[in-house]
Amino acid sequence: MCFAACNRICHWGPLTAIAIIKIVTGMTIHCSGMWWPSTTLSGFFNTLCFMSLSGLTLYNFLSSMYHGPGYLPLNWMPKEKQDCQYLQFCGVCHGYKAPRSHHCRKCGRCVLKMDHHCPWINNCVGWGNHSHFTYFLLFATLGCAHASIVLSCSLYRAIHRNHYIFNRVTDVPIVYLGIWGMILTVLALGFAIGVVAAVGMLLFFQVRSIWRNRTGIEDWILEKANYRRMNSNQMFIFPYDLGTLQNIQQVLNLSCQPIGDGIYWPVVKDCHQYTLTIEQIEQKEEKRLKSRLYRVIKPASGYWFPIFYGFKVCCSYPCTDESRLKLNCGDLVNVTRWRKHWLFGEKIQENLPEGQEALLRQRGWFPRCCVIEVTENFNIPNKHNEEKKIN
Repeated sequence: MCFAACNRICHWGPLTAIAIIKIVTGMTIHCSGMWWPSTTLSGFFNTLCFMSLSGLTLYNFLSSMYHGPGYLPLNWMPKEKQDCQYLQFCGVCHGYKAPRSHHCRKCGRCVLKMDHHCPWINNCVGWGNHSHFTYFLLFATLGCAHASIVLSCSLYRAIHRNHYIFNRVTDVPIVYLGIWGMILTVLALGFAIGVVAAVGMLLFFQVRSIWRNRTGIEDWILEKANYRRMNSNQMFIFPYDLGTLQNIQQVLNLSCQPIGDGIYWPVVKDCHQYTLTIEQIEQKEEKRLKSRLYRVIKPASGYWFPIFYGFKVCCSYPCTDESRLKLNCGDLVNVTRWRKHWLFGEKIQENLPEGQEALLRQRGWFPRCCVIEVTENFNIPNKHNEEKKIN
């Protein structure tokens, strides 16, 4: 248990986030003690307010990381056996994916109501920790906005310290910062402003997804669902949008405890538990039918920035955390997504060990210049994509 806790936090994301929190907090308290001393009543409330925001940020950060999103039990299947036809099968977890659940390659498990995998908490954001994660973003943004004001004002006073002393200005607190104090203050101010901009934007997207009751993955599914129906008069009805108030209540509350069991969800009228999963299956089948077969004519290194394939390839890399695929000459790849200079697909592999197909699948992005399209008819092995039946 202790090893698992250490392994979760010993990652560049959490360590970097904690370091930023500590630097901003430490320098803000140091500067605030000179710029607005807590010996005064107003200074005391200023320090108390900032320390509360800092503490709540750290608490919700650790809670979102260690509480986790909640994982679907291994070998899970619905209560009614006939409902399996509406669900996708996960070959890694050896069970069916419940509605709103998705498999995370980094966590190695099917995550309940998965929104995204966040490297900063080294965990997924989902049903179990969505509330803690949202509060973490909120308090981090407010705390760093507060810190930005304190640090910028303190830095201004420190720079003009000689002016105040020379002109005998006595009604202004003098801020003393040495060379290292000045460097750390500028660094902390840069971090604070960066957090306000970057985390504030992420907070906006999270709040928007909460009031719509849609995760980031479901936004993409809904967009494709509407695109498939753009020529018809009837648009796809998202089954989980219960209205702004109920949508918010499903995620945000004072206790930060998740609502329900993460598997079965209330849905709107004219929809049922498997409305979205049926749409997902249809989209995947459509994607499989539109896929194209490519043969590798030039080895792909699998690097994120393959500088040897040209400046345009290196600069137009896919902005996603999906893996890059390493390929050798003669390999066949089943491509399902296209970009101008990049392709996304799965390497065709034969004779994989029984039951290990899902674990050994190799998918990712690779430069388009490494392959040519195969026009002949090939019998592509697709064993791992077939839906498994339960006897």
